[in-house]
Amino acid sequence: MLGFLGKLLDSNENEIKKIIPLVEKINAIEPEMEKLSEEELKAKTAEFKLRLERGETLDNLLPEAFAAVREASRRTLGKRHFDVQLIGGAALHQGKIAEMKTGEGKTLVATLPLYLNSLTGRGTHLVTVNDYLARRDAEWMGPIYHALGISVGVINHEKSYLFDPEHALKVEAEKTKEIKGETPEESSLTPEQEGLGVGKFLRLVSRKEAYLADVTYGTNNEFGFDYLRDNMVWALNQMAQRGHHFAIVDEVDSILIDEARTPLIISAPAEESTEKYYDFAHLVEKLQAKTDYVIDEKLKTANLTEIGIAKIERMLGVDNLYEKDFETVHHIEEALKAKTLFRKDRDYVVKDGEVIIVDEFTGRLMFGRRYSEGLHQAIEAKENVPIQKESKTLATITFQNYFRMYEKLAGMTGTAATEAEEFHKIYKLDVVAVPTNKTMIRKDHSDFVYKNERGKYEAIVKEIVEKHQIGQPVLVGTTSIEKNELLSELLKRKGIPHALLNAKHHEKEAQILALAGQRGAVTVATNMAGRGVDIKLGEGVTQLGGLHVIGTERHEARRIDNQLRGRSGRQGDPGSSRFYVSLQDDIMRLFGGDQVVKLMDMFNLPDEIPIEHGMVSKAIENAQTRVEGHNFDIRKHLVEYDDVMNKQREIIYRLRRQILNEPQTSSPSDTPSNTETAEPQEESSSISNTTLKERILEKVSREISNLVALHAPEGFTEPEYESLVNEFRTIIPFDEESQKQLLKQIQSLGDPEKISQTLTKIAQEIYESRENQLGPETARQLERAVALSVIDTLWMEHLDNIDDLRQGIGLRGYGHREPLVEYKAEAFNLFERLMANIDYEIVHRIYKVQVQPTQPSPIQVTEIKPEATPVPSGEVPQEKEVGQRQGIPSRVPEAVSWLNQERRHLGSENRREPALVGVPPSSSPAKVGRNDPCPCGAIDPKTGKPYKYKKCHGA
Repeated sequence: MLGFLGKLLDSNENEIKKIIPLVEKINAIEPEMEKLSEEELKAKTAEFKLRLERGETLDNLLPEAFAAVREASRRTLGKRHFDVQLIGGAALHQGKIAEMKTGEGKTLVATLPLYLNSLTGRGTHLVTVNDYLARRDAEWMGPIYHALGISVGVINHEKSYLFDPEHALKVEAEKTKEIKGETPEESSLTPEQEGLGVGKFLRLVSRKEAYLADVTYGTNNEFGFDYLRDNMVWALNQMAQRGHHFAIVDEVDSILIDEARTPLIISAPAEESTEKYYDFAHLVEKLQAKTDYVIDEKLKTANLTEIGIAKIERMLGVDNLYEKDFETVHHIEEALKAKTLFRKDRDYVVKDGEVIIVDEFTGRLMFGRRYSEGLHQAIEAKENVPIQKESKTLATITFQNYFRMYEKLAGMTGTAATEAEEFHKIYKLDVVAVPTNKTMIRKDHSDFVYKNERGKYEAIVKEIVEKHQIGQPVLVGTTSIEKNELLSELLKRKGIPHALLNAKHHEKEAQILALAGQRGAVTVATNMAGRGVDIKLGEGVTQLGGLHVIGTERHEARRIDNQLRGRSGRQGDPGSSRFYVSLQDDIMRLFGGDQVVKLMDMFNLPDEIPIEHGMVSKAIENAQTRVEGHNFDIRKHLVEYDDVMNKQREIIYRLRRQILNEPQTSSPSDTPSNTETAEPQEESSSISNTTLKERILEKVSREISNLVALHAPEGFTEPEYESLVNEFRTIIPFDEESQKQLLKQIQSLGDPEKISQTLTKIAQEIYESRENQLGPETARQLERAVALSVIDTLWMEHLDNIDDLRQGIGLRGYGHREPLVEYKAEAFNLFERLMANIDYEIVHRIYKVQVQPTQPSPIQVTEIKPEATPVPSGEVPQEKEVGQRQGIPSRVPEAVSWLNQERRHLGSENRREPALVGVPPSSSPAKVGRNDPCPCGAIDPKTGKPYKYKKCHGA
C-alpha cells in the first residue's frame, strides 16, 4: 500500500503539470467570452455541437467550453471558477477522481465537465448521496446551464423534475410547501442556500423526461434502481434511462467504497410474519455469553458452543438441533446475531414502532432499508415491535457493476488518496489530488490516548469548556448516537449550551451546521456532519483560531476521520483538530491496543493522564490500515462473485430487450427493430436475428423432436405411443376424443421422423390458426407477454438458487477446493439449466393462454403475480438487505388478459382448449383429482416433476 501511495504522489505532480497548459488556454480565451452578449454566449452551445458533428473532439473543445461555463457562472451566480477548479474539471473530464479539500467548490467544478460531455447529446449524470443534495445542486447550478441552453433534470425517490426558472413565478408558494413536506430532514436550509433544494425552480416531470435532460442530478440508489426497474418493464416506452455515457460521482469514496459492500435489491413481500421470531428471541435471551455462545467482533460472528447447543435442544425438546429442520437453526442463528452483534442506537434506532437502520458511515437513518434473511425480523422481535414480512429478491446488482457500465466514470471527494489502490483495481479510476486555492493552515494535533473511556470523556469535556470560555467554536464528532447522547449529558452537567445532531435529531441538520462556526458555538454531531454543507466562520472567530474539531474516537477508516477534520480550515481559514482515544474504544480493543496497554502499564499512568507518543499514533494507524484492508477484501470478494452473476444478468437483460424490440406485427422475414451487437456464444441458442414467433416455433419443434426421440430411441411400443401423446398434450391441451384420434394417427405412421414432422406440423397449424383469430398485433403481444413472464419468473427463482449456492459455497474450502472456482462452475450449470427451463416453459405455456375482449381496447393485459403479491419496487440493502416500497406503477402492456392468477403457470381453468386440426373437441374433459398431476403439464423446474393439480390450476 505504501509503495502504491508513493507512486501516486510522484505521478500526481506530473498529472497536474499536464493540465496546467489547458488552464492557460482557458484563461487566454476568457476576455473573448466576456465580450459576448447573453444570446451569443448561449449560441456557443449550438456552435460546439456543430463542430463535434464535423469531427472535432471534446478534448479540442475543452478550453472554449470551460471558458464558456466560467463566464456563465460569473454572470449568473457571481462565482468565477478558480484555476484549481479548472484543474479539477479537466481531471473529471479525463475520467479520473479529483480529490479536493472541503470548501474548494466541488459542486461548481462539476459544471465544467458535465457541460462539455453533454454536448454529445447522450446525457450526463451527476451522482450524489441524497435527494436533498441532488435538488439543491441542480437548482444552485441550474442558472449556469440555463444560460448556455442546457437542460437539467433531477431524479429523486419516486419524483423527478426539470430545472425551470419560470416555474418559481407560477407556483412558488405551493411547490415550496409540497417539497418541504417530503421529509423533515430536508426542510431547513442554511441562509446561503435559502430557496435552493426546496423545489422552487423545479417542475415535476416524468422520470423519462428527467433522464432525457442534458445533465441529470440524482442519487446512486435511484440511478441503480431505475436500471433494474427498466429491465423489468413490459414495453420499451416504459423504460426511463437512455444509456450510461458519462457520470461524475460526488463523494465518490462514500458511494463507491462505503456503500459498495452491499448490493442494490428490488424485492417483494414473500412470507407472512410469524410468532416464531418472538419465540426465538425469548429463547436466545436465556443464553449466557462465553458459556453458551462465543462472539468474534472482528469478523462480526456469533456461534453457539456445545453447551449452548445442548441447552437449546433441551428447551426445544429435540435430540439433535441440526437434524430438526433448517428453518429452526436459521432462526436461532439470526436471533443470536440480533442479540449479540446489533446494538440499539448504534446499528439501528426504534422509532414509531419500527426498527430503522443507522448508516455506519454517515450516521443517518436509512428509511425503508431492511436486513435480509430474517435478521431484521429477529431485531424487531428483540425490540418487541411489530414484525414485518420477509422479502423475495426480484432483481439485484452491486454498485461496482452498475457504475462500471458507464463508458466514462469520474468522481470527486475530499478524501480519496487512502483508497487509491481500490479505486484503481475495481474501477480503473486514478486519483488526482488537486491543490487548494489557498494554503491550508489548519493545525492537526497528535492524538491523546487514555487508559479508559471515563478519563477520555473527562478530558474532552474539559477542553470543550476551555474553548467555549474564550468563544472559540467547537465541533465534536462521535461515532454513534449512543456516544453522542452520552457526551451531550456530560455537557449539560457542566452547563455548556450546545447543539445536538444525530439521526434522532436530524430535522435541522443544515441549519445547525451553518451555525457551528459562530462564536461560542458547541456542536455535538455524529458522522452525518461530514457531507454536503460547509461551515463558515462567524465574526471574530478567525482571531480566536477558527473552528476547533474534536474526534471522540478513531473510525475504522482514516477517510472518515479526515472528513471530520476537513470541516475546519476551509479556503485558508484557521482551524485546529484533535482526536481523543481510549484503550476501550472498539478499534483499539479489537485491532491495536496491546502494545499501547504495555506502554501505559510500564509508566503506570493514571486514568486522567494521556499518552502522546509516536508509537501510539503508529499503532492506531496500523489498526485502521488493517481494518481498511479487511473491508477491501470484503468488497473485492463481493465483486468477484457478482462478476459471475453480472454476465448472466447481462444475457437475461439483453434477451428481454430483444423481445421488447420486437415489432408489433411481423412476418417471417421481419427482424427486430433494434438488434444488439454480436451476442456471446452461450446465448446464441436463445438470441438471434429471427423474430420471436420464429424462435418460439423453433423451440416447439425442438421440444417435439426431443419427446419423440425420448420415447422411441429404437422404435415404438404401444405404451410409448400413449406416453408420447400424453407428453404432447402438455404442450397443446386438447380433449379426450382428439387424444384418441391422434394416437391412431401416429400409430399408423410408425416412423419416428414422420411422427415428429406430423406433430410439429399440427403445432404450427394451431399456432397460425390462433394468430388468424387474434390478429397479428395481438399475437405478437401475447408472444411477448408469455416470454417475458417466463423469463422474469425463472430469473427470480434463479436469483434465489444462486444466493443459496453462494451462502454455502465457502464450506468447499474445508475440502481443499477453491470456493470461487466451485462457485463459477456451479453457477454456470445453474444458468444453463435456467436457459433450458426458459425454453421449456415458453413452449409449455404459449398454447395455454387465452385472450378475452374488453372495451375500449380489443384486449386487456394483467400481470400475473405469485400469490397476488403487490407490484414490487426497489430498496437499498444493508448487509444484503431487502425492502419494499409502494407507489411504483405496473409496467405491463394493456393487451392480453390471463385468466389464471399465477405468473408461474399461464393456463386457464375455464378456457376453451384448442382442438387438433380436423378433430372435433369432446364436450366434457375428464375430472382431475387434487393430488393428480395437473393436466396443463407444467413442470416444477426445481424438482423436474409435474406440479400437482391442487398447486397449479386447482389452487
